[in-house]
Amino acid sequence: MELTIYNINGEATDKKVTLDDSIFGIEPNEHVIWLDVKQYLANQRQGTHKTKERGEVTGSSRKIIRQKGSGGARRGNIKSPLLVGGGRTFGPKPRDYGFKVNKKTKVLARKSALSLKAKNNAIVVVEDFEFDAPSTKSMVKLTENLQLADKKLLFVLPNQNKNVYLSARNLREVNIITASDINTYKIMDCNNLVITESSVAVINNFFNAQGGTK
Repeated sequence: MELTIYNINGEATDKKVTLDDSIFGIEPNEHVIWLDVKQYLANQRQGTHKTKERGEVTGSSRKIIRQKGSGGARRGNIKSPLLVGGGRTFGPKPRDYGFKVNKKTKVLARKSALSLKAKNNAIVVVEDFEFDAPSTKSMVKLTENLQLADKKLLFVLPNQNKNVYLSARNLREVNIITASDINTYKIMDCNNLVITESSVAVINNFFNAQGGTK
């Protein structure tokens, strides 16, 4: 697939870039995309929830009512789950929600996500750029020049750029990521991918090094 490279003014240049068909042109596998996104979201969960069970609640162990004849449910001491302030039955405990997804499956998921964006014409390639200083106004102007101001965007840079990151930090619909850190969730969570010219080579090298199923 061949795409035209745009400059930061939104004008088409004479340059073109060829996207590797083994990365951007495969048949998308929606199931592995779902698996990878599910794992990403599961890993974001802290899993620190905790409630006290009967044995962990502070209180007297004296039996407060007789076993039978009261007309109510049987209960022992004030730590009973039946009483206000008692322990909780089968309450949540700290746990890790993460689960394993095979490396080849994750690679296939990322390729499928990129191919899905390419299939939907949702990839824009721009010349390498940077800002002299953090400027939200400059980032807004860039999105307007690319006619993507009303879209949720993911900018893919070849390496970390503090000024670009700070320029986009206050924009709710704009996210910044480096090419080597690209993941399925971030790709699927945007309307359009804006990839810088140098990032294309980084993505190609990254996936060629990863190998995996096409």
